Amino acid sequence: MSLATLLPLAIEIALFLMVVSLGLKATAGDLLYLFRRPGQLVRALLSMDVIVPLIAIVLASRFTHDPPVKIALVTLALAPLPATFPKKALKAGCKVSYTVGLMVAITLVAIVYIPFALDLIGRRFGIAVQMSHGAIWGLVFGTLLVPLLVGVAIHHITPAFADRASAPVARAGDILLLVAVIPIAIKVLPAMWSLVGNGTVVVMLIFALLSLMSGHLLGGPDPEDRTVLALSSSFRHPGIALAIAHANFPDQKLAPAAVILYGVVAAIAAKPYVMFRKRERAGAVTAL
Repeated sequence: MSLATLLPLAIEIALFLMVVSLGLKATAGDLLYLFRRPGQLVRALLSMDVIVPLIAIVLASRFTHDPPVKIALVTLALAPLPATFPKKALKAGCKVSYTVGLMVAITLVAIVYIPFALDLIGRRFGIAVQMSHGAIWGLVFGTLLVPLLVGVAIHHITPAFADRASAPVARAGDILLLVAVIPIAIKVLPAMWSLVGNGTVVVMLIFALLSLMSGHLLGGPDPEDRTVLALSSSFRHPGIALAIAHANFPDQKLAPAAVILYGVVAAIAAKPYVMFRKRERAGAVTAL
């Protein structure tokens, strides 16, 4: 098996382990957390599936003329939250129940939303943008829902073992992801660098910040829920974005580099927000 085959497989396994580690902390009741709270569910869907894509479309239409960047913005807007997101939310002190409930809700909606949004955006830009339902379902279920359910099932069967295993499983996913990503990052670094200095980073930073703001404002009165929705609105699933870009724009070689560059920009943009929310939470606990 070649390195080109092994690296994507290693990334898939790493992301699988990260979501399993979240499921190991969750109960079966957490899976339907947002479905029992329709107001929170509607606000979450409004931020992630309506406002964020509209921000991406406006930025792609008005503020960038580079096709790879347009493709990256649009495909990222269509991708639900990534497997690497939950750990950031939990580190900021957020609730497992809301985090897991949001992942389940967005995943289930994505199987209908992504094909619909692809057609709608294709009409807006006057291009044929499509992807088979089977491919979309495989990505969404395989990288998000299935590993989450595996973790929850283990927690249900043996909660003590699940609690002990969660941290080591997450750590194994982190290490494997790092080992797999470094060679890929080195390979695409020249392409990513070529996008720096032409306004691309500024556009992506605006996209990340506005997405954070959208989730924060619509997250409701609970500070923890606001943090989760803010991060989940800003962080998108690079695997799904890359799959959509490759299926529809195989000749745009810079599009994958632009998608990966956004991941870097979003992580940098989120860092001050996460630190602020941690300090705010610590201050609230101290006041009590």
